[in-house]
Amino acid sequence: MSDDKVLVEQRDRVLVMTINRPEARNAIDRSMAVALAAAIDRLDESEGLSVGVLTGTRTVFSAGMDLKGFLRGETPAIPGRGLAGLTETPPRKPIIAAVEGWALAGGFEMTLACDLVVAGESAKFGTPEVKRSLVASAGAALFLPSRLPRPIAMEMLLTGDPMTAPRAAEVGLINYMVPDGTALDKALELAEAIARNGPLALVATKRIARLAADWTTENRWDKQREISAPVQSSDDAREGAAAFVEKRQPVWSNR
Repeated sequence: MSDDKVLVEQRDRVLVMTINRPEARNAIDRSMAVALAAAIDRLDESEGLSVGVLTGTRTVFSAGMDLKGFLRGETPAIPGRGLAGLTETPPRKPIIAAVEGWALAGGFEMTLACDLVVAGESAKFGTPEVKRSLVASAGAALFLPSRLPRPIAMEMLLTGDPMTAPRAAEVGLINYMVPDGTALDKALELAEAIARNGPLALVATKRIARLAADWTTENRWDKQREISAPVQSSDDAREGAAAFVEKRQPVWSNR
């Protein structure tokens, strides 16, 4: 096992980012946050990458903020970007969480910042912050009530008790529950399916989906048009149409 707290591997157009601090249950300290933020920057800035996959080790995704670091006055938040450079300002490109074991507190909030979630059948998700007189302020208190029926979200937030993967699948919190040890495999399968699509269209589609809730009935079509029009007139749009007509795979240029 590498000493690096975040392992980064490129697989074709997919960037796999592995939280790698198993001796501390993958708790997020400052150095890990900086490393993960750098990996996310690489995902967003590289034209050769379309999708990110965020995962942990085989027994734990992340236990959240390193409380020992917190007591030392250390913060794992990146200014303007949130916990680990992810929760407040997620990447422009799609990102998938592959969860094995526990995803607690900030670890759970990192999954909420991802666009898709795959979990092993023994995975558990939770917001135990209230048990330590802390607030789930890296995204759960803000976003969980819009991701789940409000009574279920409030039960998670106010009791601090975890939710199992079967229950998470039942209420729509995750996309897929898979046998333990296979979450990364399924996440990569999804990532590869996404990565085959036009990279400009992926970024624009994610941006519209994230912003649309803040648009008014009067301006939402104009707002969408501002984002989608450059993609519709791009070289890649013409390449996509030509590839369909010619019955071949498209070759994207990011232009």
